[in-house]
Amino acid sequence: MRRALRLAARGFTAPNPMVGCVLAVGNEIVGEGYHHHAGAPHAEVVAIEAAGGRSKGAAAYVTLEPCSHFGRTGPCAQALIAAGVRRVVFAVEDPNPAVCGSGAEMLRAAGVDVESGLCRDEAVALNRPFFVYHKTGWPFVTLKAAMTLDGKIATHTGDSKWITSAAARRYGHLLRARSSAVLVGIGTVLADDPMLTARLPEVVNQPVRIVLDPSLRLPADSQLVRSASRVATWVVTSRRADRAARAELERSGVRIIDCDQMAGGSFDLAFLLQKLGGEGLISVLVEGGAETHARFVERGLVDRVQMFVAPKIFGGRGAPGPVGGAGVEVVDMALQLGPLHMRRIGGDVLLVAEKIWE
Repeated sequence: MRRALRLAARGFTAPNPMVGCVLAVGNEIVGEGYHHHAGAPHAEVVAIEAAGGRSKGAAAYVTLEPCSHFGRTGPCAQALIAAGVRRVVFAVEDPNPAVCGSGAEMLRAAGVDVESGLCRDEAVALNRPFFVYHKTGWPFVTLKAAMTLDGKIATHTGDSKWITSAAARRYGHLLRARSSAVLVGIGTVLADDPMLTARLPEVVNQPVRIVLDPSLRLPADSQLVRSASRVATWVVTSRRADRAARAELERSGVRIIDCDQMAGGSFDLAFLLQKLGGEGLISVLVEGGAETHARFVERGLVDRVQMFVAPKIFGGRGAPGPVGGAGVEVVDMALQLGPLHMRRIGGDVLLVAEKIWE
């Protein structure tokens, strides 16, 4: 099962879960596979094809309950039955109401021995956004930033390229590839003209690019607009925004998302997340500037923080930190996350913390 979990982590499957499967006869692995991207064959099918005729009588170790419904692909439970697998061990039940126990029932009805719960916690952690989405209906929000040792995301002149190493920036692209959407504020677009794509050779499906832009200031010649016909680009704005600017963006392939519910002069982000969840986005990577980050933090809408720290010091009273806004008045008002985890990436350190989940 741990081998299946390692395989699963190779996939870029949003909005689907990452899944790995290992087929074994006794102690010998006869086939294995993982779900590479949404629309590709599922892990069980890949493993069965790799095993060839050796899947008959084998045991399957799967990180998530095999599906029982028709989506872009057929039901994996039925594929395992047709392959002659005699035993299926899955780590955790699929929270998707379209599956949620029915895959196990289909297998048992066909005489397959079924067990569950092996490495359950690891499997849930691997697909935390998927589980949170199916529990709440809202996308899982990750706040990502890169800062110096003294907590700066740019110099006092606004220069920020590059704070972290090439290895850390590549890992940032990995985070994008594993997200349903990447979100920034219009200030970030005007300052950096980013592409917001996951620039990794193995990525097939790019995340949706979302810009918070209440006045529709997104330039028509920006990289986001010029590539909107190829990569999904959504702009969140108000119905009061300029109609001519709206029409010009839509002609370029940009989708306009109206969010007229305002809170304190800015978008009601809870309303927006509910709307994005209704669009099937299970996870959002927030890469905005300090003020965009502050709005998510102030409303308690951050599920995970991924903070890259580089061994540099900028200094400067005017140099921004990763979270702006007014800030809390007393320590007890701080957004409290769970245990801090750390890993080295190139010459930098990645700090990760998230909400404590039941």
